[in-house]
Amino acid sequence: MKTNTNAAIIASLVSEASRAAILTVLLDGRYHPASELAYMAGIKPQTASFHLAKMVDANVVAVSQHGRHRYYGIQSQEVAQVMESFLSIAPPIKIKSLKQAKEDKAIRYARTCYDHLAGNLGVAITTSFLHKGLIDEKKEIFTITEDGKEFFTSFQIDLEKLKKKRRSFSHKCLDWSERRPHLAGALGNALLERFIELHWIQQLPKTRAIKITAEGEKGFKEIFAVDMSHSS
Repeated sequence: MKTNTNAAIIASLVSEASRAAILTVLLDGRYHPASELAYMAGIKPQTASFHLAKMVDANVVAVSQHGRHRYYGIQSQEVAQVMESFLSIAPPIKIKSLKQAKEDKAIRYARTCYDHLAGNLGVAITTSFLHKGLIDEKKEIFTITEDGKEFFTSFQIDLEKLKKKRRSFSHKCLDWSERRPHLAGALGNALLERFIELHWIQQLPKTRAIKITAEGEKGFKEIFAVDMSHSS
């Protein structure tokens, strides 16, 4: 029986330090120019372009052309899930400065994982759903209960529309900082977008860290019994 050698190709791509750094940046779910990715990964622009070309060829990274400018993003939620899994088993980074310590704390507090919430906030909300009986935990997925259907509908999330999307509906994503699963898939993405729409959270430039607004602190506490009022 022949083995799938393509798996080795993907493994070799993400095992290289600079490419892993670029992919970690792209876990914010946004598209970035090569120059910005180079700066955030701490490498030269030419080096970033070289690595990006390899990852585009391997369908790990997608590229979007706007005039003369090219922007890069993670190809799919599956790639993002693999990267998050790698981060969950990787040894912690060594903190060498106060700035780095603050950035690490913010990322662990609340962040995006491709197109859904992660970190302390993402896990806390998922745990709240479980405790309230809105979702049930299965082996690799979460399922919505009848109470959950009623809640999400009242929270202005169109479940039927989400189920028609050609993607996972509500799978588990292992959170690398909390070491517990958070809610991902179409439902996780819909919640992220709803929180942004309500101005409960704000996405910050050049980072995966999420800012929780005063409205968000109030909303998360009143509706989900999640207290995020402590300093991030």
